[in-house]
Amino acid sequence: MNHNVAGLRDFVAALGDTLSFGEDWGNLTWLVSADAMPGAEQTLGVVTIYPDKRNPLHSHPNCEELLYVVSGRCEHLLGEETCELSPGSVIRIPRGVRHWARCTSDEPLVAVISFSSGDRRTDSHEGNGVA
Repeated sequence: MNHNVAGLRDFVAALGDTLSFGEDWGNLTWLVSADAMPGAEQTLGVVTIYPDKRNPLHSHPNCEELLYVVSGRCEHLLGEETCELSPGSVIRIPRGVRHWARCTSDEPLVAVISFSSGDRRTDSHEGNGVA
């Protein structure tokens, strides 16, 4: 099947050209989403969590999430259980499961996050911040 690509602007992104949100716990940078790239059926981003901080307890009602640790370490709550993640670790977070990540290293946690929907939704279960 041959797909005609009219222009690359809706298909290529670099970190400097993307949407980023800063919070007291760290930041989220979105590389691919339906908002940033019309027609995208996935969401891809980078999350940074500062040492001794964690993102709020949250879940995603419309998609599952994959989190791949690039650098740093974290404790990750998945439902009722916690696990330790380090560089090279990946965790699959099923749709609707409550979770958070707490940076346990002296350096920030940096992880690539991927979602199975272009319009990733988040339900916050504590506070009003972005998760």
